[in-house]
Amino acid sequence: MAEAALFFSAFLAATILPFSSEAAFYLAITNEMPTLNAMLSASSGNVLAIILNYYLGYYLYEKTKTKLFASKLGKKSFVLGHKYGYLALLLSWLPLIGDPLTLVAGLVRLKFVWFVIVAGSLRVLRYYVLTLMI
Repeated sequence: MAEAALFFSAFLAATILPFSSEAAFYLAITNEMPTLNAMLSASSGNVLAIILNYYLGYYLYEKTKTKLFASKLGKKSFVLGHKYGYLALLLSWLPLIGDPLTLVAGLVRLKFVWFVIVAGSLRVLRYYVLTLMI
């Protein structure tokens, strides 16, 4: 049951909602949840949520592309986002800015496989580093 709560906590934290999965992860570890269970629960919830964010961005592109390309700023933003998007994903593990970056990755149509490899592995790595600090 605690694993499911941690999964949903990590899932919600990776959406645009202002929520912290690190606190729930810390509580799970300090309340003697096995580290591997905590890592799997938190990481899977977090990675599934960033995949949802990506597809929300992908969907938003379809709904807003005519407006996006109607302005110079929109065109330039799309080109810059596509050009530097993978570098920006290196910041996707950070609080506050990381989750919107995963949405933008879908909006600018970054390749899904690379998105999951980069952003997903950074999310897992974040929880691993937290286990080392606890």
